[in-house]
Amino acid sequence: MKQRTVAIERSTREVRVRGRLNLDGSGRGKIDTGIPFLDHMLELFAKHGLFDLQLTARGDLQVDRHHTNEDVGLALGEAFRKALADKRGIRRMGSAFVPMDETLARARVVADWSGRPHLSWGGVKPGRSVGATSTGYRMTDAKHFLEGFAAQGGLTLHVDLLKAGEDLHHILEAVFKALGRALREAVERDPRVKGIPSSKGRL
Repeated sequence: MKQRTVAIERSTREVRVRGRLNLDGSGRGKIDTGIPFLDHMLELFAKHGLFDLQLTARGDLQVDRHHTNEDVGLALGEAFRKALADKRGIRRMGSAFVPMDETLARARVVADWSGRPHLSWGGVKPGRSVGATSTGYRMTDAKHFLEGFAAQGGLTLHVDLLKAGEDLHHILEAVFKALGRALREAVERDPRVKGIPSSKGRL
């Protein structure tokens, strides 16, 4: 069966993103965004989603990480949308529960390709930082990344924390692992699904 592989490409005056995504991979991730914590999260995402993901980004990090962080999410969402094409034969929906020490995260993903992307961010308090420095990756950074991903991917994404814990690193690690596992289920081909998985006949 043909593998679903696409190039990742996005260029603005602020950020350039390049890479390749294979939805039917083995979980190999090679990420260099210039934001080490985001690199780590995307490597976990690829590993648990069984996606092969190569991605580099060069942005105006001397100004702020916001542009790079958001544009990587936008570029990756667009890559998923292109790789899925008309979504024929996929499961469409997926969910996952992932613990990380004191944290229990639930990421529920519903891929609704009808042009109504949405991010629901439940039980997650913004404004906390990973690490001891003022440049640590924040909860709001993760939210902005996922907003861009959902918008360009065209999917409804619910991220709920059932037990948040105290360590933001653990919280976000659980979220990105759960996201990978939920999307792995959602994009999986199901031999019983004939055509496009919608009563409307189009997604």
